[in-house]
Amino acid sequence: MAKRKNNPRPKRKLTFSDILKGNFIYRDEFVKNWKLGLEILILVFAVIYTGHLAGQKIKRINTLKETAEEYKSRNAFAQSRLIKVKMESHLGKEMVMDSLMPLESHPHKLLIKIDSTHGSENR
Repeated sequence: MAKRKNNPRPKRKLTFSDILKGNFIYRDEFVKNWKLGLEILILVFAVIYTGHLAGQKIKRINTLKETAEEYKSRNAFAQSRLIKVKMESHLGKEMVMDSLMPLESHPHKLLIKIDSTHGSENR
């Protein structure tokens, strides 16, 4: 009798669902090249980890930007107060040079409202 040839099992096409389910791991090609599969797996984990680190750094940068904006606004407020104090002291010196006395109480402000009937007469 003639010997039968050892026919390997028929190869099935690799589909997308096989990849998602992880069925490609049991294929003969993957078993033969397990070192390459392990290397790819390590690289995938490295990419995921670096993405995670980048996300953390972006969050940190955003919080630093917010605090920098707050400090800028505080600085602007302090500078405006400083300019106001300098102007008051400068005006006080000018008044002393002109031999004027500063007021003890400030005058009242008058608000003038224009009536709408007077504005329509000019038209």
